Amino acid sequence: MSTKETLTGAEALIRALEMEKVEVMFGLPGGCILPAYDPLLKSSIRHVLVRHEQGAGHMAQGYAHVTGRPGVAMVTSGPAATNMVTPLCDAFMDSIPMVAITGQVPTTAIGTDAFQECDTVGITRSVTKHNELIMHPDDIPMAVRQAFHIATTGRPGPVLLDVPKDVLQNTMTWYWPTDDEVIESLPGYRPTTKGHSRMIREAAKMILSAQRPVLYLGGGILKARAAAAVRELAETTQIPVVTTLMARGAFPDDHPLALGMPGMHGTATAITAMQKSDLLIALGARFDDRVTGKVAAFAPDAKVVHVDIDPAEQGKVRRPDVPIVGDCRLVVEEINKAIAELSAAGSGQIDITPWRSKVSGWKETFPLTYDPHEPGAALKPQYCLEKLRDLAPEGTIVCAGVGQHQMWTSQFWRFTEPYTWVNSGGLGTMGFAVPAAIGAKAGQPDRTVWAVDGDGCFQMTAQELVTATTEGIHVKIAVLNNTYLGMVRQWQEMFYGERYSEVDLKNCPDFVKWAEAMGCVGIRVESPEEVEPAIEKANSINDRSVVIEFRVEEFEKVFPMVPAGTSNDEVVLHPSQEPRRDLLK
Repeated sequence: MSTKETLTGAEALIRALEMEKVEVMFGLPGGCILPAYDPLLKSSIRHVLVRHEQGAGHMAQGYAHVTGRPGVAMVTSGPAATNMVTPLCDAFMDSIPMVAITGQVPTTAIGTDAFQECDTVGITRSVTKHNELIMHPDDIPMAVRQAFHIATTGRPGPVLLDVPKDVLQNTMTWYWPTDDEVIESLPGYRPTTKGHSRMIREAAKMILSAQRPVLYLGGGILKARAAAAVRELAETTQIPVVTTLMARGAFPDDHPLALGMPGMHGTATAITAMQKSDLLIALGARFDDRVTGKVAAFAPDAKVVHVDIDPAEQGKVRRPDVPIVGDCRLVVEEINKAIAELSAAGSGQIDITPWRSKVSGWKETFPLTYDPHEPGAALKPQYCLEKLRDLAPEGTIVCAGVGQHQMWTSQFWRFTEPYTWVNSGGLGTMGFAVPAAIGAKAGQPDRTVWAVDGDGCFQMTAQELVTATTEGIHVKIAVLNNTYLGMVRQWQEMFYGERYSEVDLKNCPDFVKWAEAMGCVGIRVESPEEVEPAIEKANSINDRSVVIEFRVEEFEKVFPMVPAGTSNDEVVLHPSQEPRRDLLK
């Protein structure tokens, strides 16, 4: 390739994406980004044409969740860029590597309130790891290299490049920066990956001397590809493990040490084990408010070892006794070595048999449960999820929207391998599931991808099933239709005296007809006997997307539940378990 080759900025942009090994991108063209769509015609990159820019962003997230590679979305200026803000914020909260490219009005028109102009860099500054307005085509290759480097190193996150129309149209002399040039161009960006050796040894000593330890796994375990190292740590020490909403799959649910999810709708055992622990080993977790409940009352007797690649997380919510900044996989591998050395030298041997026995008792006494079906009553959503789980082909990826159905999916699905759970954790974005499932399927085309959605969520982004149909990216959607904004209704029932204000979604639309109108197979399920045949039929259809509408119980609630702002000790159990709650003390 000649170093003197002259390209337009648009050609340089697409070539730079090819050099970054981008295989698929999600987007929607418009005036200011239009020059970049012309060279796409000759590119090796597959472009997925979405029906709404928010869909492009969530598809990029779904792709990144299951592949570990950055998802790429490209849209135009103004309203297209503002439609991208929600996925950017979602990716920022959940540390998802993503590169968004937005068009911008020509450089000469910036600041004149030109048609479809907005200050995209200003608007997205607080919801991106890095963003940049590119003012000259010569800067495009370096900007793209920096974007992918920043998005995928340290704590992953979204990066946005805003490219004016004339920058795409004008010419530049092609070049491709080396790795060293990229690093030198970012003198203030040096993520710490290697943990402090003294702190690692201190953590190992603390683990070996603990009586009631808990391994508290967050989404950082998955970002760091640390699942194998963490499993070795758990099995060596026999410490029980909780996996947060973002860490589901990082440790297998069928493992004897697994306690499930902690937090507001976690298992009673996971919640209580953290509360009663004397040592929390927090790995890639950020002490989110949904996990801690009332911070002052959270795990009051526990010392804390906190491993995180982001130094800003140390002490943000809970002061750690042993803070370790570094890559979770590298740090846990070193902790494993330190434990082995200390044990071999006779400097400590963990024995937590009484604690393990206590925790096992809680697991046996307080399993996840729900009331059985009554004859003639509506379906139980938990039953539908159990059947979806049991009939799912091996390696199935499951995505969820946000609300009751998300919590039930996290509770009742059994996650046995990493990167099979895709959801919106930190931002809690309704409408996430359908586009994220399409992105996940684009990233893992040989896997079955199920999205579990609520009727409220589904109505926000269902139009992306048109994208799935036209692009041949076939997914399966389970809509748990309780005709309400279910989680909001649950709160109104429990905390607002059953005053149901603006949560009723009854009567419209007909989900089966809507699915068929978008080129999908639509199935309605209203009785327990219909559940398995419908799921088996959906699993057998691979030439189209499938939507199953499960007509579920309107007033079913998610249990356990820690009311907002209260101590985790005040967890509300399923009514059938409340008489035994003294056993958690």
